[in-house]
Formats: sequence, structure tokens, C-alpha cells
Amino acid sequence: TFNDLVTAIFHTLNLPVHINYIDTPEDIRDKYQYYTEADMHKLRNAGYTAPITALEDGVKDYVINYLEKNSYY
Repeated sequence: TFNDLVTAIFHTLNLPVHINYIDTPEDIRDKYQYYTEADMHKLRNAGYTAPITALEDGVKDYVINYLEKNSYY
């Protein structure tokens, strides 16, 4: 979820979790996708066998090894 992603970023940066929520703008409320989730079975059925990185581990790796080093790729 968005909360999981943001919480992982705060934890990686050793900051207290502080999230401010705002209302979804009215003009996009009926079009906004509030929930998404990938069907990982399709990836596995296509032959992908490598382990899936946990969200928290991926965020930590990206923040520490790329963002903090200004190396975004």
C-alpha cells in the first residue's frame, strides 16, 4: 500500500513516520484507482523464478544505494 511504501522510506531514513493526508480532488474521485495489486502468478507462469524483493528491502536499497548517492540509475 501507499502507507507501506511511505513507512519504509521513513524507516530507512531513520525518521519518525509522519504522513499528512489530503482529500482526493473531486474532479478525479470517480476516476482514481484507490487500490492496485499485481498478480504475481502471471509473472511466475511466464517463467520468472528469481526471488521477489520485499517492498521494505527494495526501498532501503534504492534510498541508500542510489538516492543518497545522487545516482538514480
